[in-house]
Amino acid sequence: MDIGKDEGVIKCKAAVAWEPNKPLVIEEIEVAPPQANEVRIKIVATGVCHTDLYHLFEGMHKDGFPAVLGHEGAGIVESVGPGVIEFQPGDKVIPLFIYQCRECRFCKSPKTNQCEKGWAADRYDVMASAESRFTCKGKKILQFMGTSTFSEYTVVNQMAVAKIDPTAPLDKVCLLGCGVCTGYGAAVNTAKVEPGSTCAVFGLGAVGLAAVMGCKAAGAKKIIAVDINPEKFEKAKVFGATDFLNPKDHSKPISQVLSKMTNGGVDFSLECVGNVGVMRSALESCVKGWGVSVLVGWTDLYDVATRPIQLIAGRTWKGSLFGGFKSKDGVPQMVKAYLDKKVKLDEFVTHNMTLAQVNDAIELMKHGECIRTVLSVSPQ
Repeated sequence: MDIGKDEGVIKCKAAVAWEPNKPLVIEEIEVAPPQANEVRIKIVATGVCHTDLYHLFEGMHKDGFPAVLGHEGAGIVESVGPGVIEFQPGDKVIPLFIYQCRECRFCKSPKTNQCEKGWAADRYDVMASAESRFTCKGKKILQFMGTSTFSEYTVVNQMAVAKIDPTAPLDKVCLLGCGVCTGYGAAVNTAKVEPGSTCAVFGLGAVGLAAVMGCKAAGAKKIIAVDINPEKFEKAKVFGATDFLNPKDHSKPISQVLSKMTNGGVDFSLECVGNVGVMRSALESCVKGWGVSVLVGWTDLYDVATRPIQLIAGRTWKGSLFGGFKSKDGVPQMVKAYLDKKVKLDEFVTHNMTLAQVNDAIELMKHGECIRTVLSVSPQ
């Protein structure tokens, strides 16, 4: 990294997605100084999440490139722009892909963690704001989900930064920037899993395993983990799963198998894949009368469908973004829960790599060979 001739511009390494469906390229980029209400952060560690792969290989929105991906990071404040009083250089922070302005009607309501500010308000298809503090080879580079943690430095609005405990290990708590909060919160905040209940979690990546952990924390007595990769089952046991189902082992639809196992269906189901067919299965696995099914996996490519009678019979179908956590409030609380040993994080990390190995990390995830790979981005 060096501070360039242009006042305050940092030149550093970043993994640039020049176009969809192509490997990322490690480039030297320019990171402009923070403007009013912005914070420039040195990223120390970042997880590689399926949503990064979704943008690169599935969503592939033409206006979403070139971009620096990554949205599950943790780092240290390098400098702050005018008007920033909440943060100072040296603070340990987690950049957030959901804003919390504290002033809009959503932020003021206890019912939601949505916010009217930030890229998600009107550019969720492109998955980036039109504005960016990144350039490379004379071109503007988009900041994916407003964060871009596959870069040694990034600039984020202060409404999308959480200050965390200075003792927190950044190579672990980075996972709270997306996957672990997303799954855990979907169970405890969105589904509101009840003590003694029966749950099914579809998909055992990091988000699904975090959902299993959330179901256990909420007191569920039976937690059925559903995945087509039986190698995931041992890991799910660590987080609290009590039963395992591989849909490939059954000729009947998995919703029928679950219904038979649970005397008519589960009380709560969580879809952590991002597949509309699995979303339908998860809903139809719920018991009539009070079953609740939550969509957790990120996708916006196809319609989701079911027969009306499924809902008329009393099931509830709902969605969850970032586990329903109000971002600036929730993330520091989850960091504290980890430090107090109430939430697991270390067990999610199956691989540690460097930013230069980001394409290897993407391949591991593509083929389901990891839970979470954490990339070390900058030395602390």
